[in-house]
Amino acid sequence: MTKQLDFEKALKELERLVKQMEENDLPLEETLKTFEHGINLSRYCVKCLDDAEKRIQQLSQDENGEPLLKAWERDSDEDL
Repeated sequence: MTKQLDFEKALKELERLVKQMEENDLPLEETLKTFEHGINLSRYCVKCLDDAEKRIQQLSQDENGEPLLKAWERDSDEDL
């Protein structure tokens, strides 16, 4: 991608493209270009999420580099 987007803008643009392809009867060539752009945005979003996950894992290590695992604690007032 030539212009740098943040994750939220890329996701919003991807949602717009999906809606455009669902609602409009675009010519084949325009549909293909839109689809290609959507694939690129999707890959960018996946990379952003992978990078965020790696950062979280790095931040969640103890002094020996071992992962700090904690059981999920459900809010007491949350219903099932």
